[in-house]
Amino acid sequence: MHGLLIVDDEEGIRRALKKALQREGYSIFLAQDGNESIETVKKNPDQISIVISDLKMPGLDGIKTLSAIGIINPEITRIILTGYGSMESAIQATNEGIDGFLTKPFDNVEIRAKIRECFLKKHLKQFVSSQILHELQNDPRLVRPRKQKTTVMFTDIRGFSSISERTDPQELASFLSHYYFTPLSDIIFQYNGTLDKHIGDSIMVIYGAPVSYNDDSLRAVMTAIDIQKRMAETSVKIGSTYLSSIPTGIGIGTGEVVVGIFGSTRKKEYTVLGSAVNIASRLEKLAKEGQILITEETFQEVQNKIEAEKLDIVKVKGIEEEIGIYNVLGVKQ
Repeated sequence: MHGLLIVDDEEGIRRALKKALQREGYSIFLAQDGNESIETVKKNPDQISIVISDLKMPGLDGIKTLSAIGIINPEITRIILTGYGSMESAIQATNEGIDGFLTKPFDNVEIRAKIRECFLKKHLKQFVSSQILHELQNDPRLVRPRKQKTTVMFTDIRGFSSISERTDPQELASFLSHYYFTPLSDIIFQYNGTLDKHIGDSIMVIYGAPVSYNDDSLRAVMTAIDIQKRMAETSVKIGSTYLSSIPTGIGIGTGEVVVGIFGSTRKKEYTVLGSAVNIASRLEKLAKEGQILITEETFQEVQNKIEAEKLDIVKVKGIEEEIGIYNVLGVKQ
């Protein structure tokens, strides 16, 4: 889905925007008023990812138009374009959940950059570090579906079901946010990991997508080492209560996967699909408290910097071939 809908009652504006934005690789849709744009979105629910609408139009104004489109598909990036720019209009647009605010007359280079920024911030600002977000703004093609070698990490709290059953829900939510999710997110972003998703108390992280470096596997393992250090420190800090520790197990796998934004018109996410994901998830389930398990391929990429011991070859559920597994001991001196 890489379609862009331009809504403006002035044909000259529609033509100018189309000319300015076609070079970005968008499939351009045009509508002359709010009602036509709403029908266009309904007819093309899987194709349109961005809508730019004039604020002042006959019939439905731009904010009402974009609000209606947001109900049809909340994932669409919605941007107001107006020659009557004012703080009042900007505040109203923000209150309606509009993602961006542009003014006429517009500079072609500036408007292309602003549209990329609005789209990427809407979809990725919660999941990637500011450094990666900056790189994506320069090249938004990096979020399109493609094959890519990545390293995937899963981390999970051992015995979490038992902990949750004997803990007040509000206290548990506060505890996890303060001592687990927030510090782990900080560590993940420190190493330029992409925070893929939370699955209960489990966290899935990607290294090598959307932006790949030459040390993706090493940054994943360093993240895991720092996480286990932080959890050990936290267990000492919080003392002797029934929430006295955060026993964490971590699994890491490396391999070629398919990366991109996947999902329905109602819910999409940037994620990776492939055997490396399944293997990392299985290793996380095998890992004991405080343990970091990595695959043979991951170990080959980090062995010069990381100390690890080889474990018995195991058969991982859902994976046909047996795989070599290493237990990370720490950073080499």
